Amino acid sequence: MREITERLLGQYERYYTINRENPVPPFAAEAEFSVHGEQYFLIKAAKWAEMDAKEFIFFAEVDTLTDEVLTGLDEKAWNTGLSRVQAKENHRNTDISLIIVAETIDDAVKKRIKKLRHYRSYRFGLWGWSGYKLVAYEQSGGNVVSNTLGRPLEKLFA
Repeated sequence: MREITERLLGQYERYYTINRENPVPPFAAEAEFSVHGEQYFLIKAAKWAEMDAKEFIFFAEVDTLTDEVLTGLDEKAWNTGLSRVQAKENHRNTDISLIIVAETIDDAVKKRIKKLRHYRSYRFGLWGWSGYKLVAYEQSGGNVVSNTLGRPLEKLFA
Protein backbone atom coordinates (compact mmCIF):
# COMPACT_ATOMS: atom_id res chain seq x y z
CA MET A 1 0.00 0.00 0.00
CA ARG A 2 2.83 2.38 0.81
CA GLU A 3 4.21 1.95 -2.70
CA ILE A 4 0.89 3.04 -4.24
CA THR A 5 0.66 6.05 -1.93
CA GLU A 6 4.21 7.11 -2.81
CA ARG A 7 3.41 6.82 -6.52
CA LEU A 8 0.35 9.02 -6.00
CA LEU A 9 2.37 11.58 -4.04
CA GLY A 10 4.90 11.64 -6.86
CA GLN A 11 2.13 12.68 -9.26
CA TYR A 12 1.22 15.58 -7.00
CA GLU A 13 4.77 16.75 -6.12
CA ARG A 14 5.18 19.18 -8.98
CA TYR A 15 2.32 21.52 -8.04
CA TYR A 16 1.41 20.62 -4.47
CA THR A 17 3.19 21.04 -1.15
CA ILE A 18 3.52 17.51 0.22
CA ASN A 19 3.59 16.75 3.95
CA ARG A 20 4.87 13.23 4.66
CA GLU A 21 6.59 13.90 7.99
CA ASN A 22 3.77 15.07 10.25
CA PRO A 23 0.33 14.74 8.63
CA VAL A 24 -2.78 14.94 10.77
CA PRO A 25 -3.45 11.48 12.24
CA PRO A 26 -4.73 9.02 10.97
CA PHE A 27 -3.53 10.10 7.50
CA ALA A 28 -0.35 8.84 5.84
CA ALA A 29 0.30 12.13 4.01
CA GLU A 30 -1.22 15.46 3.03
CA ALA A 31 -0.95 17.70 -0.02
CA GLU A 32 -1.84 21.38 -0.34
CA PHE A 33 -2.33 23.50 -3.43
CA SER A 34 -2.83 27.26 -3.43
CA VAL A 35 -3.32 29.70 -6.29
CA HIS A 36 -3.94 33.45 -6.44
CA GLY A 37 -5.13 35.15 -9.60
CA GLU A 38 -5.82 38.73 -10.63
CA GLN A 39 -7.36 40.28 -13.72
CA TYR A 40 -6.63 43.79 -14.94
CA PHE A 41 -8.17 46.17 -17.43
CA LEU A 42 -5.30 47.56 -19.54
CA ILE A 43 -3.12 48.59 -16.56
CA LYS A 44 -2.40 47.06 -13.17
CA ALA A 45 -3.99 49.99 -11.37
CA ALA A 46 -7.32 49.02 -12.93
CA LYS A 47 -7.72 45.65 -11.18
CA TRP A 48 -11.10 44.22 -11.88
CA ALA A 49 -11.03 40.75 -10.33
CA GLU A 50 -9.02 38.83 -7.80
CA MET A 51 -9.46 35.26 -6.57
CA ASP A 52 -7.91 32.71 -4.25
CA ALA A 53 -8.35 28.94 -4.55
CA LYS A 54 -6.99 26.10 -2.43
CA GLU A 55 -7.14 22.35 -2.27
CA PHE A 56 -6.29 20.06 0.61
CA ILE A 57 -5.76 16.36 -0.11
CA PHE A 58 -5.56 13.73 2.60
CA PHE A 59 -4.07 10.28 1.86
CA ALA A 60 -5.10 7.29 3.98
CA GLU A 61 -3.89 3.68 4.03
CA VAL A 62 -6.07 0.97 5.61
CA ASP A 63 -6.17 -2.82 5.51
CA THR A 64 -9.95 -3.18 5.32
CA LEU A 65 -12.19 -0.22 4.59
CA THR A 66 -15.27 -0.77 6.74
CA ASP A 67 -18.15 1.60 7.37
CA GLU A 68 -16.68 2.71 10.72
CA VAL A 69 -13.25 3.39 9.24
CA LEU A 70 -14.76 5.32 6.32
CA THR A 71 -16.87 7.42 8.68
CA GLY A 72 -13.82 8.31 10.78
CA LEU A 73 -11.63 9.20 7.80
CA ASP A 74 -14.42 11.13 6.11
CA GLU A 75 -15.23 13.24 9.17
CA LYS A 76 -11.58 13.91 9.96
CA ALA A 77 -10.72 14.97 6.39
CA TRP A 78 -13.78 17.21 5.99
CA ASN A 79 -13.45 18.87 9.41
CA THR A 80 -9.69 19.37 9.12
CA GLY A 81 -10.08 20.84 5.65
CA LEU A 82 -12.87 23.19 6.79
CA SER A 83 -10.74 24.40 9.69
CA ARG A 84 -8.13 25.56 7.14
CA VAL A 85 -10.57 27.52 4.96
CA GLN A 86 -9.96 31.26 4.90
CA ALA A 87 -13.27 32.50 3.53
CA LYS A 88 -13.09 36.16 2.60
CA GLU A 89 -14.16 38.48 -0.17
CA ASN A 90 -11.80 37.12 -2.86
CA HIS A 91 -12.05 33.46 -1.84
CA ARG A 92 -13.33 31.38 -4.76
CA ASN A 93 -13.14 27.83 -3.47
CA THR A 94 -11.36 25.45 -1.15
CA ASP A 95 -11.69 21.82 -2.20
CA ILE A 96 -11.11 18.98 0.21
CA SER A 97 -10.12 15.57 -1.15
CA LEU A 98 -9.68 12.19 0.51
CA ILE A 99 -7.76 9.42 -1.26
CA ILE A 100 -7.93 6.01 0.41
CA VAL A 101 -5.74 3.05 -0.49
CA ALA A 102 -7.13 -0.17 1.01
CA GLU A 103 -6.34 -3.84 0.71
CA THR A 104 -10.08 -4.65 0.64
CA ILE A 105 -13.28 -2.59 0.64
CA ASP A 106 -16.60 -3.90 1.96
CA ASP A 107 -19.37 -4.01 -0.67
CA ALA A 108 -21.70 -1.83 1.43
CA VAL A 109 -18.93 0.76 1.74
CA LYS A 110 -18.51 0.89 -2.05
CA LYS A 111 -22.17 1.87 -2.38
CA ARG A 112 -21.86 4.43 0.41
CA ILE A 113 -18.78 6.07 -1.14
CA LYS A 114 -20.73 6.79 -4.34
CA LYS A 115 -23.39 8.68 -2.36
CA LEU A 116 -21.11 10.51 0.07
CA ARG A 117 -21.23 14.28 -0.43
CA HIS A 118 -20.21 17.37 1.48
CA TYR A 119 -20.64 20.96 0.35
CA ARG A 120 -20.48 24.31 2.07
CA SER A 121 -20.89 27.84 0.79
CA TYR A 122 -19.73 30.99 2.54
CA ARG A 123 -22.03 34.02 2.61
CA PHE A 124 -24.42 32.41 0.14
CA GLY A 125 -21.55 31.73 -2.26
CA LEU A 126 -20.35 35.32 -2.41
CA TRP A 127 -17.25 34.34 -0.44
CA GLY A 128 -16.81 31.02 -2.22
CA TRP A 129 -17.53 27.40 -1.46
CA SER A 130 -15.99 24.08 -0.42
CA GLY A 131 -16.54 20.81 -2.23
CA TYR A 132 -15.54 17.27 -1.27
CA LYS A 133 -13.84 14.69 -3.48
CA LEU A 134 -13.46 11.08 -2.38
CA VAL A 135 -11.79 8.18 -4.15
CA ALA A 136 -10.91 4.74 -2.78
CA TYR A 137 -8.67 2.14 -4.38
CA GLU A 138 -9.02 -1.56 -3.55
CA GLN A 139 -5.60 -3.12 -4.01
CA SER A 140 -6.72 -6.76 -3.97
CA GLY A 141 -9.22 -6.35 -6.81
CA GLY A 142 -7.87 -3.27 -8.53
CA ASN A 143 -11.25 -1.55 -8.14
CA VAL A 144 -11.62 2.22 -7.90
CA VAL A 145 -14.70 3.76 -6.28
CA SER A 146 -15.46 7.48 -6.01
CA ASN A 147 -18.16 9.99 -5.26
CA THR A 148 -19.46 12.32 -7.97
CA LEU A 149 -16.82 15.04 -7.56
CA GLY A 150 -14.07 12.45 -7.16
CA ARG A 151 -14.54 10.83 -10.58
CA PRO A 152 -11.67 12.76 -12.21
CA LEU A 153 -9.35 11.36 -9.50
CA GLU A 154 -10.02 7.82 -10.70
CA LYS A 155 -7.50 8.46 -13.50
CA LEU A 156 -4.71 8.46 -10.90
CA PHE A 157 -5.08 4.68 -10.58
CA ALA A 158 -5.17 3.86 -14.31
